[in-house]
This record gives sequence, C-alpha cells and structure tokens, in this order.
Amino acid sequence: MKVQALTKNIRISPLKLRALVRGLVGMPAQSAMQTLMWIPSKSARLIMKTLKSAIANSENNFNLPVDQLTVCEIAVDDCMAIKRYQPVSRGSAHPIRKRTSRIKIVLTSEGQSIQEHKE
Repeated sequence: MKVQALTKNIRISPLKLRALVRGLVGMPAQSAMQTLMWIPSKSARLIMKTLKSAIANSENNFNLPVDQLTVCEIAVDDCMAIKRYQPVSRGSAHPIRKRTSRIKIVLTSEGQSIQEHKE
C-alpha cells in the first residue's frame, strides 16, 4: 500500500530542498524523521512537516503501523515564481524570480518493495 502527502507553494528554492532529499529515499520513515530532526535548516523542517503528514495519513486513513513504513519516493518540483525587480544603474531594472516549491512524499508498507512501486 502506498500513502502520499503533498505540500505546495513552499517559499524556498527547489535546489535547496533536493540537496537534502537525495539521502532519504529507501530509509524507514522513523529513521528519516530522526535524521531530519538533527539537521538545522529550513529545508529539513519543511520536509519533516510533509513526512509527518504522510505518516499521519497512513495511520488514520489506512491503519498502517508506523514502524513498517519506508520512504519510497520524494519528489521536489518547481511551483509558481514570484516576480520582483531590482533597480540597477542608469535607471534600469533587472528581474528577480523568487522561486517556490512543492514536495511530494510517498511511503510504502514494508511488505511492498520500492521496485514494485516503480512498476
């Protein structure tokens, strides 16, 4: 059984999130939570919030035990970009894109392997 959680319009660049996400795929959900708890960054807090939501979805909606959940997939995608302008010399302006992200975390029960989910 696969369970997912989605967080949209996060005010952080996707590149900053992807750097942290790479090491979490394939870990048990509880150990991924412990790992994120000790990383002092905004991206770790946001990923941990989404992971908690996925764990709560599995407990409340599907009655799955937490100790049997593994992180199957974490996808970090671009979302909308807030457009601003920075004034520069000679009265002109340069555009600035303040990027936002969306995080999707998919958990599977231990009985189902990650390869079965991909197919």
